[in-house]
Amino acid sequence: MLVLITYDVNTETPAGKKRLRQISKQCVNYGQRVQNSVFECLLDPAQCRFLKDKLCKIMDPQKDSLRFYYLGKKYESKIEHFGCKSTYIPEDTLMI
Repeated sequence: MLVLITYDVNTETPAGKKRLRQISKQCVNYGQRVQNSVFECLLDPAQCRFLKDKLCKIMDPQKDSLRFYYLGKKYESKIEHFGCKSTYIPEDTLMI
């Protein structure tokens, strides 16, 4: 299933900057960054639960925010893209 993960981390302190790096690093391991704090992740249910638990342990619930949008398996019809950045297909091979 495709999951859109967004986050907002308070970076006023060094601890906040560290949390931001840690959350970003975990999201990069599971998906593609589509905007600064937005990732599209193609996950199975177990991976999704694991990643959600990991991110919730990193964040500070008093200062930070995480959002998970579950777009499901038929996500192609739920996404429209406009603008200069090219889009990608999560199920295709990604060359780095």
